[in-house]
Amino acid sequence: MMKILCVCGLGQGTSLILRINVENVLREMGIEADVENTDVSSASAEHPDYIITSNELAQSLEGHSSKIIIVNNYFDTNEIKAALEANLA
Repeated sequence: MMKILCVCGLGQGTSLILRINVENVLREMGIEADVENTDVSSASAEHPDYIITSNELAQSLEGHSSKIIIVNNYFDTNEIKAALEANLA
């Protein structure tokens, strides 16, 4: 199963909101995935298929083995859906 990590600065509030929105969008798209949320420093030690984070935090994850998907508004399910559609293989 595909593994997706939703990342914010502290791994608390915003990444949880992003995770819930990503799970909802994936369900609408009919895609099954294991979605988790964490902070940026923990994310660098993990190896999911995809990391979803903001443009700002993506810079600190440069060179990571996972494919990084940029979402700037964690509340905007349309942006999340467009980002997922453009990046999921």
